Amino acid sequence: MQIDEAREVRTTCPYCGVGCGVLAKVAADGQVTVRGDPDHPANFGRLCSKGSALAETIDLDGRLLHPEIHGRQTGWDEALDRVASTFSQTIAEHGPDAVAFYVSGQLLTEDYYVANKLMKGFIGSANIDTNSRLCMASSVAGHRRAFGSDTVPGNYEDLELADLIVLVGSNLAWCHPVLYQRIAAAREKRPEMKVVLVDPRRTMTSDIADLHLAIAPDGDVALFMGLLAYLGQHNALDRAYITAHTTGFGQALFAASKLDLAGIAAATGLSEDELVRFYSLFAATAKTVTVYSQGVNQSSSGTDKVNAIINCHLATGRIGKPGAGPFSVTGQPNAMGGREVGGMANMLAAHMEIENPEHRDRVQRFWKAPDIAEKPGLKAVDMFKAVADGRIKALWIMATNPVDSMPDADAVEAAIKACPFVVVSDVLASTDTVRHAHVRLPAAAWGEKDGTVTNSERRISRQRAFMAMPGEARPDWWIVAEVARRMGFTEAFSHVSPTELFAEHAALSGFENDGARDFDIGAYAAVDAQAYDALEPFQWPAPSPGAPLWPPEGDAWARRPEGPVRFFANGNFYTPDGKARFIAVRPTVETRTSPDYPLILNTGRVRDHWHTMTRTGKSSRLSQHIAEPFAEIHPADAQRFGIGDADIVRVSTVHGEALLRALVTARQRPGSVFVPMHWTDQFAARARVDALVAPITDAISGQPASKNGAARLERFAAAAFGFAVLAERPASIDADYWSLARCAAGWRLELALQAGRDWTAFAASLLGADAQSETLAYHDAAGGHYRFARFTGSRLVGALYLAPVPVAVSRSWAVEQLGADHADRRGRLAIVAGRPGGNGVNRGAIVCSCFGTGANQIAEAVRGGCASVAAIGAVLGAGTNCGSCRAEIRTIIDARRLQAAE
Repeated sequence: MQIDEAREVRTTCPYCGVGCGVLAKVAADGQVTVRGDPDHPANFGRLCSKGSALAETIDLDGRLLHPEIHGRQTGWDEALDRVASTFSQTIAEHGPDAVAFYVSGQLLTEDYYVANKLMKGFIGSANIDTNSRLCMASSVAGHRRAFGSDTVPGNYEDLELADLIVLVGSNLAWCHPVLYQRIAAAREKRPEMKVVLVDPRRTMTSDIADLHLAIAPDGDVALFMGLLAYLGQHNALDRAYITAHTTGFGQALFAASKLDLAGIAAATGLSEDELVRFYSLFAATAKTVTVYSQGVNQSSSGTDKVNAIINCHLATGRIGKPGAGPFSVTGQPNAMGGREVGGMANMLAAHMEIENPEHRDRVQRFWKAPDIAEKPGLKAVDMFKAVADGRIKALWIMATNPVDSMPDADAVEAAIKACPFVVVSDVLASTDTVRHAHVRLPAAAWGEKDGTVTNSERRISRQRAFMAMPGEARPDWWIVAEVARRMGFTEAFSHVSPTELFAEHAALSGFENDGARDFDIGAYAAVDAQAYDALEPFQWPAPSPGAPLWPPEGDAWARRPEGPVRFFANGNFYTPDGKARFIAVRPTVETRTSPDYPLILNTGRVRDHWHTMTRTGKSSRLSQHIAEPFAEIHPADAQRFGIGDADIVRVSTVHGEALLRALVTARQRPGSVFVPMHWTDQFAARARVDALVAPITDAISGQPASKNGAARLERFAAAAFGFAVLAERPASIDADYWSLARCAAGWRLELALQAGRDWTAFAASLLGADAQSETLAYHDAAGGHYRFARFTGSRLVGALYLAPVPVAVSRSWAVEQLGADHADRRGRLAIVAGRPGGNGVNRGAIVCSCFGTGANQIAEAVRGGCASVAAIGAVLGAGTNCGSCRAEIRTIIDARRLQAAE
């Protein structure tokens, strides 16, 4: 892609399901900068810290640029022929269910569509599943049970129109920051808006909450069953809506009424007063939106949790109306697009059902397919079990990293290693999954490929290329289509552009639909290249002009002129009788702890990293806030197990163990341990947290239960702790615990070692040594303190600090020294000392990644008179860009006020 002059391209962020619009500006010299698209209706110009740093993640460092077979570089023809012939031979010898695709919410809809078409319509198996199974499969199942379709009723505008927002299992401030900021902005305009947070942890989202319910893990079904019973007892039901538009209410209410308030309190870990306060607020507030995410979905009772929430909205008629409805927010940029094309093992394309023979016949006829899968395929956890036991003999993994992200990840890795034939299409040459591939196929990355994604409010947006594909990288749709042609399906996979794929996808959505299916974008079935290139973000449904609505006497969805789309405004659901289904659920709080594993393990995400860090790990800015894996522990549990703040701890389950930094905080629920899931073998020694998670799944959705496992803690008895800054990434790290993160001019490294070493030799192996360099050192053998700094000319090559306790060195200051000039030899002593000189600035731990603002700077500003987040922003800039750090800034302000009061 030749660049002659600066240009700006409208595209979409590749991170979470908010689906923010991005303006990528490419300068004449090829430099890329990004900003939020002020005209995109998902974000109106806002971006979170991750989105703001996108330009820092598009370099070619670590890219897979050429096809490889068994590590040998080859051409596309040989690689594609090998994949096609091996899959064809495996199918001929063992049947279609002996092969599988494991795909990703990182794929574009066009990629997803062609992969699903190949597997279900031409190979004839439904063994295609996605990492979206890990984040929102229970929402899909709950929607289908209640609505007859996988329909998200509302849209983002409802978050701003609601008088009450209930956040359930969602750390919105960190995981969907732009939606959090939209709510915060709406609340500033309408202070009467109330927010309730239901979460075992007091996350940063609690900063906006009027009521935080620190619920026991998996207590959600009981909580919302109790709410349904309360609504019935206090005459807060919409009887007319229930009668006209629903069935099954009596059974659901009867089941809910079996629990009294004391029983609900016992099941949820909440007080009766807290329950009544929440229930009465919900009952009294007509405009209520319940936003739920992974804390609901990632559970062995996730589908029941979803239906327990939906039951309460159906019972009050609060669905499909402005400012009212249940709202599932997805974790990946195209989890919704994957659902639209049937990218999950138990779905057909265009929201049709694989179990339905009429739907199968329709899809088969549309595709002119020789075969069609007749039963659901293997869902993710079962798929990798089938790989392990040999039922699946050829596996193709696209745009995901299951060796790190799947539960029981060590077993998944062993299965992949033992599989006779593994293909991986990816952007990077060295992930924990790619290293086990027999064939590696270089895929195009964000910024290089064209297509569409669908966000959590059913809004379809374009991702547009603004960079040339490097080396021999190709789009995922092209790779799959080329394999399909080589397998003998040339005519059905003759597409030459994503435009054609999108048009086919749209045509299938409207094919024999007549308003009977929720997903319909038939208006775009004839889209051409010019229209596709100019495609504006739009919400579905978007049926072709003149297409009938369902049912004929009313509409299942309502569109305001030039405005958002809400489903179920007038009832009329996608069930055979057009009525929504109440589901009689029951509380299923499982006790998984034991004397050997007495703590509850809860996994999740941090603010500035994403999935397994294949993208965010490239950005030094995104590693400033949290640079190493940690275990968040309540002070009472820390005392119980003899753990101090910043110790290294071993977290163990029956499936595996990890070494993590202890973060002792009262924000954690007693008896629980929270660990983030991002770190991999590329960035840490033993921190693949999903290796600890049991492969327990929801019986209906197949979604793994990643929020409620049984674990134990023990202090890792380190003989020495270390911290280093390095200009170059070390080739190897000889330490029991290590965690590596990018910084502005190199790398930062945390260390812990169980046995002492010859520290001079250890420093030489880590920092290097040659005739052109000079090393300064400080030794305190009696106290166990050692410090080394190596210089080449006036540049710092690396510094290492060792101590018998966690090293007390200003990380942010030490990192800055890598990029500084150290011609003043006397000034080099400050580096050995590990702290700035008299006039030096120690920013402290980074709070605002956008502006690199540290906790010490914020505290100093508070001492200088800044008494609000806005005042801090005016002085330091912190909190004025993406806003993700505003809750933490307020925490520092409150802490300084408390100290002053004392």
